[in-house]
Amino acid sequence: MRIPFDELKQHFKRVLTALNFNPNKAEACADIFAANSRDGVYSHGLNRFPTFVEYIKKGFVKPDAEPSLLNTFGAVEQWNGNFGPGMLNARFCMSRAMQLAEINGIGCVAIKNTNHWMRGGTYGLQAAEAGYIGICFTNTIANLPPWGGTQPRLGNNPLVIAVPHNDEPVLLDMAMSQYAMGKLQLYKAQNKPLPQPGGYDNEGNLTTDASAILESQRALPIGFWKGSGLSLVLDMLATLLSGGQSTAAITNAGKAESGVSQVFIAIKTDADRNRSLINEILTYTKSDNSGQEISYPGENMMRTRDQSLKEGVWVDEEIWEKVKGM
Repeated sequence: MRIPFDELKQHFKRVLTALNFNPNKAEACADIFAANSRDGVYSHGLNRFPTFVEYIKKGFVKPDAEPSLLNTFGAVEQWNGNFGPGMLNARFCMSRAMQLAEINGIGCVAIKNTNHWMRGGTYGLQAAEAGYIGICFTNTIANLPPWGGTQPRLGNNPLVIAVPHNDEPVLLDMAMSQYAMGKLQLYKAQNKPLPQPGGYDNEGNLTTDASAILESQRALPIGFWKGSGLSLVLDMLATLLSGGQSTAAITNAGKAESGVSQVFIAIKTDADRNRSLINEILTYTKSDNSGQEISYPGENMMRTRDQSLKEGVWVDEEIWEKVKGM
């Protein structure tokens, strides 16, 4: 079913206000959750909201917490998220990175003791829509076996790169697993096969069955060994730059996915000057004569957004009824 964007947002705000979020924070969090579903990232919009509420009730997410500055090294800063809402900490960090970039040309803000940021692309878009190149990444709980292994020892550690481009930024937002965990959960709930194999079953066979992959805990890394290696170094960078917890420490703490480490980078750029270069790259990429439609990262998101605003945001009816009853 589809519902109006504002209605979705108001129910999120109502629930968060009842959980002792102040009005401004409730509004900001509600807007991010609703915008994620609006843009088609349902796994980190409505579908993720009940888990966020659960984490608040368990004390993993502290509604009143604010980030605090730990260290500054010119264009690089370290912050403590103090276990506040991950989306608000992330939005603050990218804003601060842009402020540093305005002075230095580049700004890097690393944060420890924060929580799940939901859709990482939110903060890439935040930078790109303000005219900056945005790069950000996070570590996670262990949910991805290293290449050659069978047990989760790496996080799927999402990486985001956003480039300003007219009103439709180029937005790469990807996990290091072939399918993000939220996407696997979505396919499982819909009882649909994955378009391509996304991991292994308990017998070690590649499969398109999301349920089997979640049960075996053997998701497939992107690019096989290359994705495994990239996941490892992203965890290292997030941990070292923030001074926070690694995937190993987060997992061994046994407190679900809380206390993660994240990095936000903003690079000052001249979007007007670069417009022709970006258009050249995109036009050449799309000139493939296979007859198939070629889209750049983030292009289909804008189409989904337009449809959601015109026709309503797609929601899973069961989860929607659950949220309305909170």
